[in-house]
This record gives sequence, C-alpha cells and structure tokens, in this order.
Amino acid sequence: MSLVVLGLSHHGAPLALLESVALDPDAASDLEGAVLRSDHVTEAVVLSTCNRTEVYAEALTFHGALVDITSAIAAACDLDRAVLQPHLYVHYEDRGIAHAFNVAAGLDSMAVGEAQIVGQVRRSLTRAQRQGHVGPALNGLFQQSLRVAKRVHSETGIDLVSGSLVQAGLTRAEAVLGELGELSVLVVGAGGMGALAATTAARLGAREVVVANRAPDRARSVAERVGGSAVPLDRLAEALVGADLVISSTGARGQMITADHVAPALEARGGRPQVYVDLALPHDVDLAVADLPAATRVGLGELGEDLASTGTAPQVTAARELVTVEVATYLVARSAQAVAPTVTALRERASHLVDTELRRLERRTPGMGETERAEVRRAVERVVDKLLHTPTVRVKELAQEGQGGSYARALSELFDLDPRDVSLVSAPPVIPGEEP
Repeated sequence: MSLVVLGLSHHGAPLALLESVALDPDAASDLEGAVLRSDHVTEAVVLSTCNRTEVYAEALTFHGALVDITSAIAAACDLDRAVLQPHLYVHYEDRGIAHAFNVAAGLDSMAVGEAQIVGQVRRSLTRAQRQGHVGPALNGLFQQSLRVAKRVHSETGIDLVSGSLVQAGLTRAEAVLGELGELSVLVVGAGGMGALAATTAARLGAREVVVANRAPDRARSVAERVGGSAVPLDRLAEALVGADLVISSTGARGQMITADHVAPALEARGGRPQVYVDLALPHDVDLAVADLPAATRVGLGELGEDLASTGTAPQVTAARELVTVEVATYLVARSAQAVAPTVTALRERASHLVDTELRRLERRTPGMGETERAEVRRAVERVVDKLLHTPTVRVKELAQEGQGGSYARALSELFDLDPRDVSLVSAPPVIPGEEP
C-alpha cells in the first residue's frame, strides 16, 4: 500500500474555488467516508482549512485511488471534475510524507510558520480516528507530522518571524486608520481564528476589543480573556457602528456581513472610515463592501500577498532543513520496518527447517547421546546463521538507502516464503521518538 495526497491550496487555486471546497468537520468526515467506499483506498483523512482542502489516503492502487478521490471531492463540493481537476495536485509516497510534515509545521501555509495549522491537523486526525477512517499507516504519519511541527516551533525560532493573517490584517488596517491604540476592534466569530484575532488585537494595544458570536457564552469567554466586551450576534448592526476595524472569521456557509449591513453603519459614523478584514473561507464579508465609500475590505488574497516574503527568513530556512532531516529519518525507519517481516519470516522458516531435520536425525540415531545431539544442533544452527547473515545484513542496509523493498521481495521469492507468514509478523511502523 502507498500514501497518496490529493488536494488544492492557495498555491494554485483561486480563492473562489477554495471557498467552494472548504468543508466543515461533518462534511470532511462525509468525504472521508465517500473516499473509503473506493475499492482502492483503505484509510483516509481530510484536512480542510482556509488555505487548503486535501485528502490523505492509504491506497492499494495509485491510479484507481486518484480517480475515485477526485470524483469524491467533486461530488462532496458539487463541482464538475473539469473545473476541479486543473487545480489539483498529487503527492505520492516520499513526496506525500514530505508534504504532510511541511503542512503540519506551517511551512506550506499562506502565513509561513503559522501555528494554527497544528491544531487543525490534530483535530482532523482525531475526527478520522473517532469515525474509524484512519489506520496504522496514516495514524503514524500524522502523529509524526505533529511531533515534527512541535520541534520546528520549539527549536528553530520560526515563531519570531512567522507573520500571522491577523497581524497582516492589522497592519493593513493601521495603514488606513492610523495607530491600533486609537482603534475600536470588533471581532465577529469566537472560534480558533476569532480568538486569535481578539488576543492579537488586545496584545498589540487596541483601544477596545468587542467580540460578537452566535453563542453568547463563547463570546464572553473570549472577551473576558482579553479584557474586552461581548455582544450577541443579533446586535451586530449596532456593533458595526462603533467599530473602526472589523475582523470576521465565523466558518459560516453564508455571508455574515453584507453591504446592506455596512452602508447604514457608515452613514451612522458620519463618513469615518472603516476596515473590514475577512479571514473566513468561504468569505464572511460581502465583496461589494469594498465599493462603499469610506469602507476598505481586505481578504485572504491581499493578506497572502503581504505575507509572501516571510519564507525567506533564516529561521524558515532552518525549519525547512529540520523537516528535510525528519523526512529522511522517517523514510529510513519505515523502510526498515517494511523489510523486518520478511527477515523475521525467513529466520522463522530456517528455524522450522532446523527443528524438522533434527527430529528426523533423532529418529534415525536413537543411540546418540544428549551431548552429541546438542553439539549437532549448535553446528547446524551456526551453518544456518552464517548462510542467512549476509542476506539479512544486506536487506537492512538497503532499507536504510530506501531500496529494501525490492530486495525483500526477492528474498521472499528465492526462499519461497508464504506471504501469509510475512503478514503475520508485520507491525505498524515504529517511528523515531515513539515507544515501540
């Protein structure tokens, strides 16, 4: 079986298309289920964020899995395959592993090095585990991805340079409205990104932070943590009037803030300018808001352009080098684990043959003493060990070079090993840093 990653992201897909394929947790779980109905896929995890929607699959056949996963994504998002296909990328095996590690570490994000992706990866894995959609292969891959991400953030200093979408939005707002310390900030949505927006605005000295959310308790919880205030969502129109900067990230399927909401707010403000930063996908803020006098709308596209230069920082280079080493280590461990069942089965086969022949000898030489029998056993076992030493060492050396698979198959053919015997001694990969 092999790893296949199929998806689309901000690197090659327009935001309008990314909006069409953005999935909430229930829809992501449904897509996993649809992928697993394929005869070519045994495990599946869907990762859907504001930057990307990807399917990670353990596949029996590459092309069959590719066709079925593409069809499942198109059906889940109600899109024609012809619209979807030009923007899809596929990563297979080694490249898929490297991609998974880079994604979890934030190195493939719009805001390079951002830490929010770690939580999103963890939640995606937990959801897939709960639904029974993930097995040992993808579980091992995702767990190691999370460990690599932890190393990146704790050892490379990437957090010192990783610009966040929120910070980029605040920078844009200050260019229009002036210093943040003079501004009232309204955060619409109190999920992960909304809480980050409120926290960041408060930490950087916003004059006032107000949080609006569909669940009042959640809004109060976030507001209290940052020394702000909360309003229910049904008072959004009133809250818009008092806000200089509005940051929205709700995860709702429809637009939360339309031009019809903003126009009266601007009128009530007497023409004082407002900035609307839309961090949601699908977008929360009506695109028509940008056409209103005194209103500035900033979306993910503009913020992505602002953050494009982040990836050249030395800390980012160090993070990429760390990930490269981790990928190589994972591949060596996985390759060694892949040949281990063949080596074990070969030695078990040899041990069985030794026992069979010694029992046969015992029947033919009833007068032989125990000392002589023990010496004969030791001699036969030494001969077998010497015969198996070279192929055993060689297959492990080749595994470290990533070439053990074909050699292991050759051993199975040459020594006529039953595939069922090999599978019986198979085990999930033992990942460096994880207890076996």
